[in-house]
Amino acid sequence: MPKARKPFGQHWLKSEKALAKIVSSAELKESDRVLEIGAGTGILTRQLLSKAQSVVAVEIDRDLCPLLVQKFGKVENFLLLQGDYLSLEADQLLEPFPAFQNPNKVVANIPYNITGPILEKLLGTIAEPNLKPFDAIVLLVQKEVALRICANVGSSHFGALSVRVQYLADCEFICDVPAKAFSPPPKVDSAVIRLRPRAIEHPAQDPKRMATLIKLGFSSRRKMLRNNLKSVVELEALNSVLEALTINVQARAEDLSVRNWIDLSDRLLITQSNEVENQSESG
Repeated sequence: MPKARKPFGQHWLKSEKALAKIVSSAELKESDRVLEIGAGTGILTRQLLSKAQSVVAVEIDRDLCPLLVQKFGKVENFLLLQGDYLSLEADQLLEPFPAFQNPNKVVANIPYNITGPILEKLLGTIAEPNLKPFDAIVLLVQKEVALRICANVGSSHFGALSVRVQYLADCEFICDVPAKAFSPPPKVDSAVIRLRPRAIEHPAQDPKRMATLIKLGFSSRRKMLRNNLKSVVELEALNSVLEALTINVQARAEDLSVRNWIDLSDRLLITQSNEVENQSESG
């Protein structure tokens, strides 16, 4: 097995049990086109190739690419892209390869140090959702991050990341993966999660503003929401909106569900628009 390289956050998964769980969670069909981020030594790649129509494997480590080519270069449904997924223009690179275009599922053991940016590229953001969402995204991530992504409102793990991801996708915690399942073992435990991007049933009227409110709302977890938002909303107006939405005026950010955040953002937009109109009329 190749030596893991720290700059790339490499930890080779060696547990067959964890591997089987990742693959089964993807619910692969023969018609699925899969994107694998960080193919590594190809242990997951091999499983995906046997179940999917095609697999596009992205690997940043130049030293691992010859190994992957040696293993799978002659496999018809395998395509390797060497580079950093975050900077790759995958659609452009796949133009000469019609059989690999438009992957509909992502299955990956991603580097923990860039989980946030990878999630953002896969899902988009509240303000700019991915216009071509995947059917499913199965990721092996740090357990702490998995708990935050999949947390229920009101729990200690529920935070800004929970709201941002759950606004765009249904999130499911699949299973724990202990550190000993890897070589070398990371310092933290891991977990498998499944995200199902979906159409936003009740999109915020001003998603960019909602994203700002979420960022401010969770900026100091111990403070009440009204204290965290006082720089952008007058206390009286905020209390009025919270009461209208039957949300406790002493609530903290983690007490609000995703739908609460949407409603809060929309109501504040209306309230402040009315205030501007009243000021114009009185002026």
